[in-house]
Amino acid sequence: MKIRKGDRVKVLSGKDRNTESVVTAAFPATGKVTVDGCNTASRHTKARSAEDPGGIIDVDMPMDASNVAIISPSDGKPTRVGYKLDGDRKIRICKRTGAEIPEVDE
Repeated sequence: MKIRKGDRVKVLSGKDRNTESVVTAAFPATGKVTVDGCNTASRHTKARSAEDPGGIIDVDMPMDASNVAIISPSDGKPTRVGYKLDGDRKIRICKRTGAEIPEVDE
């Protein structure tokens, strides 16, 4: 999967279409990502203690990775991701401009 945690993405389909946000979690085994503030669902939680009162909480649910596109660091538009070998390391590049997509420290 070419999308990683910390990438800035644009949602391409669904109820949050055209929203730009950051990937908070990536699940390569299932091909899904969780995007901050997108695809939210109301979850009813039970009170566990005095500090955790419970109630209705909005939770970001995973969405398919094909429904988001990485935003190019050079021009700010959605792009596809490619790979380029730089010596012995593999780096992600923007297909639109050929610019390198910087790695995000977690």
